[in-house]
Amino acid sequence: MEKLLSKISAKADKATAVFRKIPLKIDAHYNFLQSFFIEVSNFFIFTGRFFKEAIKPPYEFNELFKQSYLIGYKSLPLVGITGFIMGLVLTVQSRPTLAEFGAESWLPAMISVSIVREIGPVITALICAGKVGSGIGAELASMRVTEQIDAMEVSGTNPLKYVIVTRVLATIFMLPVLTVFNDSISMLGSFVGVNIKGDVSFHLYFSQALAQISFTDVFPSLVKTLFFGLAIGLIASYKGYNSNKGTEGVGQAANSSVVMASLMVFIIDMISVQVTSIFLN
Repeated sequence: MEKLLSKISAKADKATAVFRKIPLKIDAHYNFLQSFFIEVSNFFIFTGRFFKEAIKPPYEFNELFKQSYLIGYKSLPLVGITGFIMGLVLTVQSRPTLAEFGAESWLPAMISVSIVREIGPVITALICAGKVGSGIGAELASMRVTEQIDAMEVSGTNPLKYVIVTRVLATIFMLPVLTVFNDSISMLGSFVGVNIKGDVSFHLYFSQALAQISFTDVFPSLVKTLFFGLAIGLIASYKGYNSNKGTEGVGQAANSSVVMASLMVFIIDMISVQVTSIFLN
């Protein structure tokens, strides 16, 4: 009887401990949801301020050109190397499968359409999310830590217009250019991949590749790169501009900028594919 009572008492103690933890778990989930919605609302307020400052004169053209050079021109080597390898590997991997069905002649058209429609824009956006997004996040966080942004506000300069608007617009403008460059280099890499185990002339390859690309392939892919650039620039700028944890916040701003921008690229791509399929079908 005593053993039975001791077992019942032990189980009752465990149940009491479990019930005591429930309010703590509820508070933890509530705090997480509360901080999440506060972060989202602050981001949308930040986005609204960006659009307001972007359309209101005066315009910082010199800083815009400088950021376009840093974001666009400085990213060309990385984008070009990645595109060339991507086109080469995609061709080498796809060739055996098409050869089994006797459709090897469709290889240039398949690769070109795949690159222009989907692979080129997404890969370019992910590269920019890693390189440009982390750079903007770390740079703005460093400016916040060293009080450069505060100094701009004291001196009468609008930091949102000079620092944020120029970087976001440069990202929007340069991402379509980098995507076109990536697509071109990827097709060149695909041409090299075709000639590894074959002999196809430059003119014949690109005639077959470009013949299958239409306006409905190029236009949607370039339009979504504008939204990719907007998302990458806004997220990186928001994370860096609102960094408030000292030197530790610089690394956190760069890391969170890359993670959130990369995730947003996939979300925007999924939405754009659905919207495009509705209008084209």
